[in-house]
Amino acid sequence: MEINEVSIIEVSKKIKRCEEEISKGIIGQKDTIRNVLIAIFAEGNVLLEGMPGMGKTQLVKTIGKVLDLNFSRIQFTPDLMPADVVGTNIVVKENDNTVFKFEKGPVFTNLLLADEINRATPKTQSALLEAMGEKTVTVGKTTYEMPKPFMVLATQNPIEQEGTYPLPEAQLDRFLFKLNVEFPNLDELKEIMDLTLTNNKLELSNVLEGSEILELRNIIKEIKIAEPVKEYALKLILATHPELEYGAEIAKKYVEAGAGPRAAQGIIAGAKVRAVMEGRLNVSFEDIKELAYPVLRHRIILNFDAITEGLNEEDIISKILEDLKVV
Repeated sequence: MEINEVSIIEVSKKIKRCEEEISKGIIGQKDTIRNVLIAIFAEGNVLLEGMPGMGKTQLVKTIGKVLDLNFSRIQFTPDLMPADVVGTNIVVKENDNTVFKFEKGPVFTNLLLADEINRATPKTQSALLEAMGEKTVTVGKTTYEMPKPFMVLATQNPIEQEGTYPLPEAQLDRFLFKLNVEFPNLDELKEIMDLTLTNNKLELSNVLEGSEILELRNIIKEIKIAEPVKEYALKLILATHPELEYGAEIAKKYVEAGAGPRAAQGIIAGAKVRAVMEGRLNVSFEDIKELAYPVLRHRIILNFDAITEGLNEEDIISKILEDLKVV
């Protein structure tokens, strides 16, 4: 597919309209809204972390409305079973015969909100692995394809809170981004009160629909990335590995395990979307740097030394970016 500056500007305008419309329903959280949109057009899943009552669920509902996507919500609890997520075979009668029929679960939708995903047991959490990674669900000997587009937006409360189960590394790796939902400032809190505690009804417009999202994704994939920029992105991923030649000094000291190949795919795919949102025909070094945090913060496992010294993943990423030279 041939792209030019005019077509990129058109795509940029459409995504900008989505961003503005979503912002009507979500006060503040500009970076979060922007990064979720990047993930949608990069075909990725998003993990939203923040304290209860921060508007994470409202964000997902607003996105579903603005993008005109079918929407399902699953409230994850300790007693939730895998069949409650993907569906199950049920016995039905057809022409006096008893047969098994697969009843699809709420995962079969365009936009799935996995609310408080870390309150369910690991067995139930794993029910989403295939859907998130392969966009399919296998039950028995039958594989079912997910609707297109398909995306999981999961919310979780901080792991330190009581009654939570940390997500396994294999599942974390299937999230393109992990976004921290920050507490609103005073002005934003005032706006939230005005929006939620009055009789004013919020009217949101549909800006895009599923087929248009798929079309825009194909255009975005054609965005070029120069070899030095691609090499910079890949060296950034390798720098998180303490055991490799390109491993950064800080990683060798404080990192137990680094990011995998999905991180490389994700940072380049996301950088292409960010370039389009900025109205550019190619990916820049700045695109890679900006997306390093949401792509890597959940994929780096710190060692005991880092924890005892009070370092977090953000500190490691910042130091790696500081030391990594632009080719």
